Amino acid sequence: MYRGIDHIGITVPNIEEATAFFKEAFDAKVCYDVQRPEHEPMEGKDVEKQLGLPAGKSIIHMRLLRIGEGPTLELFQLGSPADNHPARISDLGIQHFALYVDDLKAASNRFEAAGGSLLSEPHPLAGVEDGPHNGGVYGLTPWGTLLEFITYPDGIDYPEGSEAERWTPSSN
Repeated sequence: MYRGIDHIGITVPNIEEATAFFKEAFDAKVCYDVQRPEHEPMEGKDVEKQLGLPAGKSIIHMRLLRIGEGPTLELFQLGSPADNHPARISDLGIQHFALYVDDLKAASNRFEAAGGSLLSEPHPLAGVEDGPHNGGVYGLTPWGTLLEFITYPDGIDYPEGSEAERWTPSSN
């Protein structure tokens, strides 16, 4: 019945700047724009109801990007500033997404060169994800969205009774 995650939505302050960052940091590709800034904004009671948008807010730009093999990113730009700070691990709801990488150090360097900032040095994974070459690191985009880089070439030590193995992008 369910085939998998199709996309992840992210509200950004400026879609053109966010697109440039995702292209430079992750070689993202533009799929298409759903809503363009030169068109009438998506607004009004119907849009507010359909999207759970606060009264009076509008969406002026929506763009879909693709990074490697995985879900699409759907970027939203509002006609006025976003209401809150970017979500953190301590907030309820979706607060980050992770990119599987083959070379953690190279991915971290490219992310920082594009304007992102790492929260720490790359570190080993813990528990069932531990392995000599497994690792991860969290970072913030220029507008504050939390991302994670993860690699586990040594595999996962699945406990007995696991109902499924986690999805991992195939190597290119």
